[in-house]
Formats: sequence, structure tokens, C-alpha cells
Amino acid sequence: MSRQSWVGPVTLTGWGVTLKPLKPEHAAALAAAASDGELWKLRITSVPEPGTEGAYIATALEDPARVPFVVTDAASGLVLGSTSYYDIVPAIKRVEIGYTWYGRSAQRSHVNTACKLMLLTHAFEVLDAAVVGWRTDHENLASRRAIERLGAKWDGELRHHMLRRDGSVRNSVFYSMLADEWPPARERLTERIGRPRDLPDFQQ
Repeated sequence: MSRQSWVGPVTLTGWGVTLKPLKPEHAAALAAAASDGELWKLRITSVPEPGTEGAYIATALEDPARVPFVVTDAASGLVLGSTSYYDIVPAIKRVEIGYTWYGRSAQRSHVNTACKLMLLTHAFEVLDAAVVGWRTDHENLASRRAIERLGAKWDGELRHHMLRRDGSVRNSVFYSMLADEWPPARERLTERIGRPRDLPDFQQ
């Protein structure tokens, strides 16, 4: 099974948020979302700088082990940010969630919980994933807390692992959630965000 045949582009909608396959025509909307807080100035994020959105999208789409999404408000269609499945390994049914960022106005809202609930539900209940992973900069405390609140387990820290945008080298912290850890995590997350009248809609 190839990576793309196991984890292909999909549209996920729930809790007022829609994840759509990232496309080149989203460049201008991504630029607007990134400008909400000038997120490219943060050294610990992967947000595209002004004028690089096209290259950012092209890089994401060219990676055979990545399925990128644009995060939108379901009602208005406003682009709020981006996220991805990546490091996809069909042989062991492993996928990671990352490259996640949201404009400042969408931060500290229900958006991240909604996105993670939909991505985790799709991974475990549609793709039958055995494990979902995350990794983040060890200095990105907000990201680490958000991952831990999902119910993910700390796997360890890889020192001197990746270049940051400013040329410094980060340590990466790794987390994961196994399939049998998903049901209680799903209940906690659903209680936190509330149960929608309609379950998330998974559309190919």
C-alpha cells in the first residue's frame, strides 16, 4: 500500500470548522491568515513569510509523505490556518499530525480541538491507524501543552534535531497516541468541545 493510497486528500467538517485539501489557489488566503499576528516572525513555527506562500504550498504538495489541509471557518469559508498529516508509514499504520498553525484570532479557541478531533477520528476510525504521532520544538511550550491536552503520551526528546528558520538548531519533543488510547481521549475531547448535533462529516 502506498502512502497516498492509504492517506489521500479528504474534506473533514465538524464543530464549525472545515479541513480542505490544500491547493495552490489558497496562497492569498493563507497569506491573510499568516498576517493575523505576523506569525512568520515566530522562530518556532513553520508559517510562510509574505511572498513565499506559493512555494510553501508547492513544497507541501510535492512531499509524498504529507497530506496538507487548509483550515477554514465552515460558515464563512475564511481561511484560519493550515495543518497536515505527514510522516505517513502505511506498513505500520503510522501517521503524524503537524505543520499546524492558525491566525492569532483563531488561537485559544475551539478551532485546534476541532481540527485534532476530526484528524484523529479519521485516522483511527476510517484509516484504522495503529498510532498517531506529533513532534514539536522543545521550546514551543504552548504546542507541547496542546498536544498533552489531547491525551498524547510523551515518547522522548531528540537533541540537535532540526534547523529553525533563524538558523539555530532545535531539540524535538515526540508524542504519540495508540489506537487503544483513542476512545478515552475522544470522550475527553468531545466533552471539552461539546457534542455537535451532527457528527463530523467525512467526504472524499
